Amino acid sequence: MKFCHGLIGARPKDWARLAQACETAGFDSVAVSDHVIFPGNLDSKYPYTPDGTPLFDPDEDWPDAWVAIGALAAVTTTLRFVTNVYVLPARNPFVAAKAIGTAAHLSGGRVGLGIGAGWMREEFDALGQPFAKRGARMEEMVEVLRKLWTGEMVEHHGEFYDFDPVQMRPGTGEPVPIYVGGHSEIAIERAARIGDGWLGMYYSPAELLERCAAVQRAREDAGTADRPFEIITSPMAAPTPDLLEEIEAAGVTTILTSSWAAKGLTAPEVERAEEMIAAYGERFIR
Repeated sequence: MKFCHGLIGARPKDWARLAQACETAGFDSVAVSDHVIFPGNLDSKYPYTPDGTPLFDPDEDWPDAWVAIGALAAVTTTLRFVTNVYVLPARNPFVAAKAIGTAAHLSGGRVGLGIGAGWMREEFDALGQPFAKRGARMEEMVEVLRKLWTGEMVEHHGEFYDFDPVQMRPGTGEPVPIYVGGHSEIAIERAARIGDGWLGMYYSPAELLERCAAVQRAREDAGTADRPFEIITSPMAAPTPDLLEEIEAAGVTTILTSSWAAKGLTAPEVERAEEMIAAYGERFIR
């Protein structure tokens, strides 16, 4: 079992130190989250709370994911990086491919792209991207990204994107793994069909086992069950050996956690955060 530590809640100026602490503690990766703006007038409903209110406020910091990953890769050697999640259809595919591909190239392939269709219409409007059909457009964007990352002369002629031969350098070398996030039926089906993995959020152990079974059924239906596949998720329980054995058998490959959020803290001082990361690693990873 691998472990990924989320950086949300910590101050961005401390991320480099915390990434180094995660690497020392035995974490395989860290996760960074994504939003470009927080609108003053928000009518869109957040899909992960009963009343649709986001779990964050306008004052929270959201550094650019790929600038941050580039900085963190420069001060670590083995640590991997994943977005949880990058709102891909809110972006121009060429600009996204360039940023992600550059981070992958300069980090030596230590990048995983977690993607989601997005929920905030206001953000799409601000970035000049259509909110309608964003899921289908995201699927085609994945095709475009994978072509551009080869570093070869490629072309694409689809429903949403149509371009004659172009070449984007540098290529990524090894393909960037793409993890599709979301707990809806369509998100799980999409992950099984086009993704290298599924990225889930907080579930009880029983709920997580049900989701894993749904993922495996979707892979069988899509004819992709024989391909390597990762499940990155956050069980709402301590990662005891018995629990890890059970969920690993169900297909979970990575536990996504936060040593401070698990204790109800949102922005610990950096020294305290380092201590909590080290303690988590000593207790659960080592």
